[in-house]
Amino acid sequence: MTTALRDLLVAHPAVPAGSLLSRGRRADELGRLGDTPSVDLVVIGGGVTGAGVALDAAARGLRTVLVERRDLAFGTSRWSSKLVHGGLRYLASGAVGIAYESAVERDALIRRIAPHLVRPLPQVVPLLPDAGAVDTAVTRLGFLAGDALRIAARTPAATLHRSRRIASSEVAALAPTVRRDGLRGGLLNWDGQLTDDARLVTGIARTAAALGATILTRAAATEVTGRSVRIVDDVAGQSLDLSAAAVVNATGVWAAEVDDSIALRPSRGTHLVMRQHSFGDLRAGLTVAVPGHFGRYVFALPQPDGLVYVGLTDEEAPGPVPDVPVAEAGEIDFLLDTINLALAAPLTRGDVVGTYSGLRPLLDAGSGATADVSRKHAVLTRDDGLVTVVGGKLTTYRRMAQDAVDAALAVSGRTARPCSTRTLPLVGAPTGGDAVAELTRVDAPERLVAKYGTEAPAVAALADADPALAEPVADGTDVTGAELVFGALAEGALDVDDLLERRTRLSLTPSRADAAGPLAEQILAATTD
Repeated sequence: MTTALRDLLVAHPAVPAGSLLSRGRRADELGRLGDTPSVDLVVIGGGVTGAGVALDAAARGLRTVLVERRDLAFGTSRWSSKLVHGGLRYLASGAVGIAYESAVERDALIRRIAPHLVRPLPQVVPLLPDAGAVDTAVTRLGFLAGDALRIAARTPAATLHRSRRIASSEVAALAPTVRRDGLRGGLLNWDGQLTDDARLVTGIARTAAALGATILTRAAATEVTGRSVRIVDDVAGQSLDLSAAAVVNATGVWAAEVDDSIALRPSRGTHLVMRQHSFGDLRAGLTVAVPGHFGRYVFALPQPDGLVYVGLTDEEAPGPVPDVPVAEAGEIDFLLDTINLALAAPLTRGDVVGTYSGLRPLLDAGSGATADVSRKHAVLTRDDGLVTVVGGKLTTYRRMAQDAVDAALAVSGRTARPCSTRTLPLVGAPTGGDAVAELTRVDAPERLVAKYGTEAPAVAALADADPALAEPVADGTDVTGAELVFGALAEGALDVDDLLERRTRLSLTPSRADAAGPLAEQILAATTD
């Protein structure tokens, strides 16, 4: 049956040729690299930026190898708020250039690159008694500036609606647990929301693979120079020396471990994971201002699978970089206290079913709070030619990747085709003009289309081939065994954590992950080439 499922995916018309990442493909590509250990570009790091660099380079015709010591989206890329920001928050600090760049990249993601993963999200600011006239006016002006950014980025109002003031009844319909005493209506704004940030990274990497890039997870990069990398394969325990015209360090918060000429100042952003019933079926992002901090907010963001994420903190995170950052008690209290300012019945720690934290790879500016450190990305070239890309944010990953490849070409002296990623759809994305209409015509359950886009019929076909795979893997989730099989056969998952933490995100609710663990082990054992 395993061979039959693999053959089904290889032949399925919904799956782009050459995009499947599997253990067998990984072994074959390592073998080919051993025979010809010279490439155009080596990218170190399998987060959203590294995957973006690999895609940009492969799309330009460069022989590209991505090396990741753990898994795709292992680090910061999977710990975001799942928002594709239009840059509104950066206007508060006067960073107009970053705000405009964010709006442009949001437009590309929501309309061309990944419309199956990025969709419009209404965000509501309730106008409660503690929101004075000045604060209300400033917020409204900010939303109007956001409208101007949308227009400048040429995003149609039909895709992201204009901001407006709404009545108390509409606030209550969108956010049922908001306080009603003294509620004077609200302000409504629209932004982009990701179904899943880790799925975005996987989609970028698979698209790069379809264009010829080699994607190697569980492979550590050592002895890195601007022209060479030693790859240590953690699966087979072998090493391989690669020469390259250029090397790009896209390792995020670990960038200084690869290039010790740079200094980073990581900051930790923490989210709480809660169930929808705690918010009475929240239908919009609930936005609450942080008292005493102009331009800072805490959001409650509805998610698939009956969850709500509450975030975000911004805390200094000195010292060694952990593999998996952990929320501190003070951050949990801060998030609860702030979101409770807008709620009729306060939430408690008993409502929290999980937490997650990520580290922002900020360049060290030397002083001030990390919340004030610029989010603008930087591309730095070391004396030996090693290119390092740091800073930035998930929304602008594509532009960061473009700038990094441009720098790599400059240092190598190579020429290549122009960047084409602004209009290049990822695997699963519709290729026609009306993405929303095309997605509604995909013959698969809506829940699968929201995660896999035009590839959803392939996932559904796995369940049809083996009805046992159509069943949910745990109570309280709709994730099925077919999705775990797709993760192993198509998305490069090599172990249980890959499946539960980064291909399905079941681990965000630990009880679900524990229940699904045995099935994940069985599937991985059965799908090992």
